[in-house]
Amino acid sequence: MNLPGPAARSAWSAASRILSRSFKPRGGWDSQANSCWPTKDVLRRRFSVAAAPSEQGEVVVDPASIRNVAVIAHVDHGKTTLMDRLLRQCGAALSQERAMDSISLERERGITIASKYTSMSWGGYELNVVDTPGHADFGGEVERVVGMVEGAVLVVDAGEGPLAQTKFVVAKALKLGLRPILLLNKVDRPTVNLERCGEVESMVFDLFANLGASDEQLDFPVLYASAKEGWASQMFVKDPSGEERSMAPLLDTIVKHVPPPNGDLQSPFQMRVSMMERDYYLGRILTGRIASGIVRVGDKIHGLRSSGSASEIIDVGKVVKLMKKRGTGTSIVDSAGAGDIVSVAGLNNLSIGHTVSSVEVTTALPATLMDPPTISMTFSVNDSPLAGHDGNQLTGPKIGERLMAEAESNLSINVAPTAGQDAYDVQGRGELQLGILIENMRREGFELSVSPPAVMYKYENGTRLEPIEEVIIEVNDEDSGTIIEGMSHRRSELLEMTPCTESVGRTRLIFTCPSRGLVGYRSVFNTETHGSGLMHRSFLTCCKRQIWHFSIVHLHYHLFMI
Repeated sequence: MNLPGPAARSAWSAASRILSRSFKPRGGWDSQANSCWPTKDVLRRRFSVAAAPSEQGEVVVDPASIRNVAVIAHVDHGKTTLMDRLLRQCGAALSQERAMDSISLERERGITIASKYTSMSWGGYELNVVDTPGHADFGGEVERVVGMVEGAVLVVDAGEGPLAQTKFVVAKALKLGLRPILLLNKVDRPTVNLERCGEVESMVFDLFANLGASDEQLDFPVLYASAKEGWASQMFVKDPSGEERSMAPLLDTIVKHVPPPNGDLQSPFQMRVSMMERDYYLGRILTGRIASGIVRVGDKIHGLRSSGSASEIIDVGKVVKLMKKRGTGTSIVDSAGAGDIVSVAGLNNLSIGHTVSSVEVTTALPATLMDPPTISMTFSVNDSPLAGHDGNQLTGPKIGERLMAEAESNLSINVAPTAGQDAYDVQGRGELQLGILIENMRREGFELSVSPPAVMYKYENGTRLEPIEEVIIEVNDEDSGTIIEGMSHRRSELLEMTPCTESVGRTRLIFTCPSRGLVGYRSVFNTETHGSGLMHRSFLTCCKRQIWHFSIVHLHYHLFMI
């Protein structure tokens, strides 16, 4: 090649050196063509995002062979460990434990923060399984994904029984008509026996009945498992034999008990967005269950949202890439049909709750209903003398953009500007949820000031209502008196006090308490119990606020209702 001038020759030489360093000949050079340019496979590995092309091509899965199921439970009852064992049973190769916890904070704290789904094949059926958080502060993650599934595996610790978050997630599942499967986990513990499992099963049945379950939902199958050891059984056993130590009974029960999704492959394509993530190359990646029709790469689509009684178009585009979770990775597919859960790239103005559909569809699918936030904090610019020492995102607009992006992908968080300059009111479900948001922003280089948390009130017919929470506490017997006294000072009401069946020398206390009384209590609780206590909270209801007045003359409390 003849390039005019020394400057051009120098530029060509520099470009050649960069290419030779960037594309090393590890099977990627086109040796047959004797070319210095990398092959298509190398370019695909370097510039494609998240996935390699699927070898299955245009195959659309029949809705009758699809099972969509969510794994729900109280915190620390074994959901994520169960997901690992299911993936291994279906042939997935996992490089580490808790494979579904992909966020760094999830691994550090040992909790699930965001809902995630994956798919696996079993017995000729396609199983789409959703892993959900167990902490009450992340209940919004459960609310927005239960609409994607037709069944739920309720994991309950056989020693502890159903706890606060169990009631919350079960209520959401039953309300949507999901058919539950009860899995009594950790039955290999020494304190768990057949009698105890019968008691827990009765408690779960009573919980379902109190929440208004139908006869079909009350007829739920019961399995016994040890997710840590990797086995499940339809009969109570403590240590099954080698051939029976597998998750096959649970997978077979899911296939048999969970109904297939309703969907017509001949209808126009429609999908409600339940999850959203961002990619530097593709923009927004929208995930949801296809309600009807078939979607193919290159199809023209648009985004809809409900506006009162009508629907409005908010974005128009085409399907740039179609992806599906498979095990711990992502595969690219050319098409997908009704009932399947897929990720679509091509629209950049949609968020969770909106509808992706073919251009001939003009009506949006119903949006997901969410419980209101219960606590708020003000995020503002760091104006302290040490501002600018730890981060590089310092300005109010940068903080506002980050908070608005969080509100788009997390429906349980609301963000609104305040009257103050460069300050934003952030509303969420609890201190832990907002604390996770603050820590994520700090790791991303943001510096900000935050106010103390404040409880949010609800107004109905001119009456102010405050959120009430159910609090379940487990402490050593000698600490129970201190906790009862401390909770009484926070306007709580003791509902139940029982010994813990699974732990000798432990007491379980159940309270109802206003959310304002629990602000900042966790650190006090840890101190009073010397780090040995467990406290679980969940939103219960909103009621008229109660104010206690102290009279110095009479030296007692008076309760007034306002």
